[in-house]
Amino acid sequence: MSLNKVYVLDTNIILHNSNFIKELCDGGNNIIVIPETVLIELEDFKKNFTELGYQARSFARMLASCKVESVDTQEPFRVVKMRHGEDVVIHLFSKTLYTSDIDSQFINESNDKRIIEVASGAQEYYPDYKVIFLSLDVYARMFGLFYNVTVESLREDRSDVPEFEFVKQLSLDSSLFNTLDKKLISEIDPEYVSDNYSYEFVSPDGNSAHAIISPGGLIHMLSEELDFRGLEVKPINLKQKFFMKALLSNMYDIHVIDARAGSGKTLMAFVAAMRLVSKGSYEKIVYVRNSIESVDKGADIGYLSGNDEKFRIYNMALYDTLEFIAKKKMKKRENVQEPQVAIEKKVADLITKYNIEKLWPGE
Repeated sequence: MSLNKVYVLDTNIILHNSNFIKELCDGGNNIIVIPETVLIELEDFKKNFTELGYQARSFARMLASCKVESVDTQEPFRVVKMRHGEDVVIHLFSKTLYTSDIDSQFINESNDKRIIEVASGAQEYYPDYKVIFLSLDVYARMFGLFYNVTVESLREDRSDVPEFEFVKQLSLDSSLFNTLDKKLISEIDPEYVSDNYSYEFVSPDGNSAHAIISPGGLIHMLSEELDFRGLEVKPINLKQKFFMKALLSNMYDIHVIDARAGSGKTLMAFVAAMRLVSKGSYEKIVYVRNSIESVDKGADIGYLSGNDEKFRIYNMALYDTLEFIAKKKMKKRENVQEPQVAIEKKVADLITKYNIEKLWPGE
């Protein structure tokens, strides 16, 4: 199959997710063009111990493992043509002469214009392919339009939008409920897809049962009596129960939870995490919370002493959760003269017992 698209990537695409390159290549059908200026900008990010630095280093490792197939130095372009495995085609692209001058006072704008020049030059270099400049920066995309370059953001080229059915309802006779646990869901629901994470089995007689599905497709029935026995804080509504069951099952590497503020996300997560630490499945709990404004630890609060107190506003959900759990653990005890002091001591005990750490992104 012949190549049909050439994607010229802005720096922010790689910093967002370097693995996206493989998806863009579409099994080797498309060419990825990396402008020279993008390489220069990525070099600066490699030294950062942040997510951006990780992505820059990840891309550098990909380049290091590429095989150079040819180098084209024909004026006015210089192109290093590389291949990563069988499915990823990467061309490093530069011009021998740029029309945009480098202005040290406006270095980012100058870099954007040079990247756009490469995208414009790519239209000339790849006359048989559709050249697309891909950027998350709206201003960079506007510059691209000035050069008559086709521009897109990260997900504009997706023709399919996945539809998740997180809780699927299935009609099933209640006489079968007790036989479902550890069976393959495909035997019960031939239309099962991997996006059906949880099931509600509804019987014509009005009874119902619930289950989560393992990554391998096994049914794990939800039993409130067995699953949540001994927990200081138990889930209340059905979605909390699905969430807690999934956490305690320890079958999944990552849980992505979207819910309204105050719905118990942090509370359920910590209660489950404490149970898993108690069982010896993990050694500690790490709480990561970013402020809205910045991932730079000093950007929002200043480089002054007393950081723990200044960071408390960003860790408020953590402290509220630990205080709630502490109160639950103390509920059956005799009244104390200074309850707040006792609660703070219990919170400190929880932090020590479960080895709870607070981590700022970039540390």
